[in-house]
Order: sequence, then C-alpha cells, then structure tokens
Amino acid sequence: MDLFDLTGRVAVITGGNGGLGLGMARGLVKAGANVAIWARNEEKNAKALLELQSIGRAEVKTLICDVAEETQIEDAMGATLDTFGRVDACFANAGRSGSGAGVPDMTEAGWDAVMAVNARGPALTYKHVTRHMIERAKNGDPGGKLIATSSGQSIMGVNRSSDYAASKAAINGLTRGAAFELARHKITANALLFGYYETDITAAADPKFAAWMEKRIPLRRPGDHEGLEGLAVFWASPHSDYITGQCLPVDGGLCIS
Repeated sequence: MDLFDLTGRVAVITGGNGGLGLGMARGLVKAGANVAIWARNEEKNAKALLELQSIGRAEVKTLICDVAEETQIEDAMGATLDTFGRVDACFANAGRSGSGAGVPDMTEAGWDAVMAVNARGPALTYKHVTRHMIERAKNGDPGGKLIATSSGQSIMGVNRSSDYAASKAAINGLTRGAAFELARHKITANALLFGYYETDITAAADPKFAAWMEKRIPLRRPGDHEGLEGLAVFWASPHSDYITGQCLPVDGGLCIS
C-alpha cells in the first residue's frame, strides 16, 4: 500500500503556476491528486499545465484568478467543481511582496495592495472552498485541508517589510480561527511559515539580501523546491488529520537564529 497515494483527491493551489506553489503542485500530481491552479498569468499557467501533465497521471486544470477579486475566486471555485466535483485540499499560496517602504514612508495604497492579496485573498478563498467542504460534511462526506503559505517574517522583524509581515501575521490568525471553527466538520487548517526560497520575488531583491539570509540560516542554504513536493503531499494526506491550528516554520532554522 502506498501511504501517500492521493488518487481521487482534488487540490486547489492559488498562485500555483510558479515558485512555491508550483513546487507543491508537482508533489500533489506525482501522488495522484487532481490539481486546479488558480493564478493570474495566462502564459505561466500554460507552462505550468504542460509541465504538470508531463509528470503525473492526474488531471490538471488552470484557471485565471486574481485572489484580490472575490468574483474571480467564486468563478474559479465554480469551474473547479464543474471539472472535478469536489475539493479536498486548498493551498492558499498566492502572494506578493511588500511595498518596500519603511514604517515612516508607508502609504494607504501600498498597505492596501499588500493586504488585498496576502491577507484578504486567503480569507476569501477559504470562504468559498469551505462552503463546499461544509456542504459535503452535511451530506455525510466530512473532511478538508486548508494550508496557507505564510512567512517567517510574521514572527520576525525585517527592515522595510512591516506591511508584508503584518499581512502574513494575519494569515496566522486566520489559520487558528479557521481551525477552531471548522473542526466540527473535520476540516483542518494550518500555515507554513516559509523562510528563504529562491523564487521570482526573491530574484527581484537586492543580491546582498540572499547572501545575508544564507549566513543567518543555520542550515546555510535556501529551501529546496524538491522538498516542497513531499511537504504538500503530507499536508493533503490523511496522515496530517490530527494536526490543526498550527503555524509551522519551514525555514532551515532561520527563526531560531
């Protein structure tokens, strides 16, 4: 028996066409899960679709969705259910970088733009996904997994990143509240506080930042994308059923350094 066979399961991954999200999608597809990617960039969606179709036996669907717009979330959820009939796991992964402004230089527009994607987006994604999960539970098919991409910055301080840190701290609070509220339906909620991974966002940062981070990380390296595959499969599988409300650092020990 394959302990981590996800055949017949369906996972949604917001922002799953690149970076951390695509790494997690690879693992889910390899484990047999059908995957719906909700992301904004049509070209990146098409590339991700081709790659995922080539490595797994499961079905993959990509949908244009900006999680800052609730109507797009609602439409993506409807299209996902039309294709797969159910959602068992939701990886609320879509995010954006902060404005790069220090506290004295913050603007209302900059703050709101970060919060719209990083905090409101996961909340509204969970709103529509859990409506479906709760309806399934009422019909005798309880259970569901909510997994949010948070950040170590939600529990640490970094210069000129207070808006980003606050948005990720909001995800941690959302996770704990959702876990408590939804446990009666056998829906779990957890957040992964990722440390330094090489992504499109970090590639745009000052190269000195990467060098500084690697010196500060006890394991002395960025996170490996291959490791994301098994991580995602574990959280989507029944083996994580008794873990809920947790905000787990995945950072090579960065948060203890």
